[in-house]
Amino acid sequence: MPIELRPLRSWHLAWAEWRRHPWRQLAALLSVALGVALAFSVVLINESALAEFAAATRAANGEPDLSLTGTGPTPSVPEGWLDGWADDPTVQVASPRIDAEGWVDGGAERWPVTLRGVDALTVWAVAPDLMPQPDTPSPVATLDPGLVFVNPTLAQRLGSNVRQITLITAQGRQTFRIGGRVAAAGGPLAVVDIAAAQALTGATVSGEVPGRISRVDVRLVPGVDRARWVAVASASLPPTLRIESPDDARQRVSNLSRAYRVNLTVLALVALVVGAFLVFSVMSLAVAQRTPALALLGVLGMTARQRLTLVLGECAATGGVASVLGLALGTGMAAAALHWLAGDLGGGYFGGQQPALRWSVEAAAGLGALGMLAALAGGAWPAWQAAQLAPAQALKGLGPLQGGDPPAWPGLLLLAMGSGLALVPAWEGLPIGAYVAVAAWLVGGISLVPWAVRVLLGQRRHHAGERAETHPIWLLGVQRARRFRATATAAVAGVVASLALCVALTVMVASFREAVSQWLVAVLPADLYARATPPGTAAPQHVVFPMGVADDVAQRPGVARVLPGRSFSVLLSPQQPEVWIQARPLGDHPEQRLPLVAPPVERPPGAVGAFVSEAVVALHGVQPGQWLNLPVNSPSGQPLRVFVQGVWRDYARQFGSVALDLADFQRHTGDEAVNELALWLAPDAAPAAVQDALRAVVHARGGDAQALSLASTAQIKAISLAIFDRSFAVTRYLQAVAILIGLAGVAASLSAQVLARRREFGLLLHLGLSRAQVLRLVVWETLGWLVAGAVVGVLLGLAISGVLVKVVNPQSFHWTMDWRVPWLDVGGLAVAVLVAGGITSALAARHAASGDAVRAVKEDW
Repeated sequence: MPIELRPLRSWHLAWAEWRRHPWRQLAALLSVALGVALAFSVVLINESALAEFAAATRAANGEPDLSLTGTGPTPSVPEGWLDGWADDPTVQVASPRIDAEGWVDGGAERWPVTLRGVDALTVWAVAPDLMPQPDTPSPVATLDPGLVFVNPTLAQRLGSNVRQITLITAQGRQTFRIGGRVAAAGGPLAVVDIAAAQALTGATVSGEVPGRISRVDVRLVPGVDRARWVAVASASLPPTLRIESPDDARQRVSNLSRAYRVNLTVLALVALVVGAFLVFSVMSLAVAQRTPALALLGVLGMTARQRLTLVLGECAATGGVASVLGLALGTGMAAAALHWLAGDLGGGYFGGQQPALRWSVEAAAGLGALGMLAALAGGAWPAWQAAQLAPAQALKGLGPLQGGDPPAWPGLLLLAMGSGLALVPAWEGLPIGAYVAVAAWLVGGISLVPWAVRVLLGQRRHHAGERAETHPIWLLGVQRARRFRATATAAVAGVVASLALCVALTVMVASFREAVSQWLVAVLPADLYARATPPGTAAPQHVVFPMGVADDVAQRPGVARVLPGRSFSVLLSPQQPEVWIQARPLGDHPEQRLPLVAPPVERPPGAVGAFVSEAVVALHGVQPGQWLNLPVNSPSGQPLRVFVQGVWRDYARQFGSVALDLADFQRHTGDEAVNELALWLAPDAAPAAVQDALRAVVHARGGDAQALSLASTAQIKAISLAIFDRSFAVTRYLQAVAILIGLAGVAASLSAQVLARRREFGLLLHLGLSRAQVLRLVVWETLGWLVAGAVVGVLLGLAISGVLVKVVNPQSFHWTMDWRVPWLDVGGLAVAVLVAGGITSALAARHAASGDAVRAVKEDW
């Protein structure tokens, strides 16, 4: 009659196992907890940063029903559209606005500030956070063109004693008195009357030609069908104007960093995946060690289902405690990261802001469930083994729990399935198939570890007698590694997983860095580069050099050649982030100026040729040989129609760029302004003297010489690679964590194994082997498994790196690159794992072989 095992008794048995082997259970618990903590911290950091960024954008833009905005390098709306929409009976409020980027003149330094010009009589209805709040109760203070209203960020930067500031734009400068505050959050923000903003930005035009504004925010009369209103209004708009909703802006903000956030979260889950394999290792060897106890319980009446429940209950307890610890640790890690680091963990998407921590119940529940699932998945196979135990035979020491090698076909099937999933297209811009493929390869590769042991160590005993005489310890270790090779899966599963993922990330980062280095060489052929705005400006396309600067600089001593350029951003799709237009001299051979993916297509006679980056192809469906309309102002009022000749690599703009010849751009748009200069210096020229000459030319032409951004090619390369290294700093941290967890798995697994073999070691000591020989025996045996695990881990890592380089990067970030393997780094990882595993096995064996030999042998009598 089967015994009744109540849940309370199951917990007693689980607690007893914890008390007997606390370090082994603690290793599995901490690995899962660390995986949950890393993933949860990344989710909290990114959600907090995204929410803060969206809130700041919403506060600055308000919540109008619709907005009329312009396109092109200097997007603006003629004031006549404001009057027309304000007179529309279906429009409740039409509020004009001026948006500009400028600087605060701090004397010795300048710092960027966002300038907003608003109409205080209407802004309250569409953007209440931009409504000026005067320090003195004056009814006309909000309309005073000499007053500026600052947000909390700018007020803190200025200090309480400052009563006036000087604002600088590309068109001029003006000193304002600080008249009060605005509630808008985000970066430094200055709000002035719209007339003052027009004068400061040059948007006021005298005579019969009306002035221009940046946008018109509209609040419709309640009950008006917005979709129908937009359809009617859009029909009369010129190509240089567009209507967008706040939802479009929020979607762009979300798309801005979605791929980065998702990939960073997946990388953080690496520790959780490795933790699941560590649970598998610990529970497999725990079940093997507890075979006599489980057999006794089975003889006494415990059913197979109860044994299954017992082991899974232990795994669930481990997963539950680990999830709680992981969520608490992840919250602390996120708070620390938000306090000390930027909210984007080096991605550069949110401007280095430090948002407040926003705790997410949904993320906590999801990742807590993942922690439980990882622990249960890791213990599923050991629990099934415990359920399949034959109690009577196991109690007599007959019929080992693991009968021979596991079948190889499941592992091969998973490898094949992963190969197919790696080719699946992205789902909504995310490489879901590639992620599943990596998981399938990990599980499949680890299940083939016994097969790798058999291939590497062989099965036949050539010259066994000779080896036994010369190397008896080596022979004993290798023979046991061969005979119990199925145990190798449990022993080195964590090492295989961690090494595979570390190798994959190492190859991916090395390939990307090498590609960026080569790309920088291709796109930076000049000696010195100048931009019309200082570093840190959010919208450099709005500021240009004075006319004639390029020609004047070319005549200065030390300058061999000057190529001007014009760059700015436009929206090709309301839901996608902006695309950069880069007009530069390309000549008759653009393939010599741009790193093209393939040879260019011949353009039709008279057409304007253009080259799109890989991101434009992926996000907007543009292909070589097609026509593309660029929303750029032109004398005809029509968009600039270009013929796509080819695709080029642009690692600087994740969401796309379009390169075209500067002469074609100026001829078809009439825009002769430039905001970039590339300078080639004479062989004997002094770079500092050339920079001083450039500043003098800009000043003589009436420009702001202090606003220049100058950098040599070497400086730009160094800064670019430093940004790259900062962006992947989290990846390196995750690599170290994965390796540590994998080695913890080896330590836990080997500790459990050698403790279970104390009788065997005692017999060997009783027969005359020294403790040093027992240590060498265990090390040789473990190294056999570790070598097989390292081989499998490296091969899996190289395969996974191919998916990361050739699938994940193009589908997530729309960049392609060559696959490059840093063999020295990969070999160093493998050697480090072998050395650390050998030391770990020696320490575990030393502990097990330190007892009294006679007493250990008596345990078996």
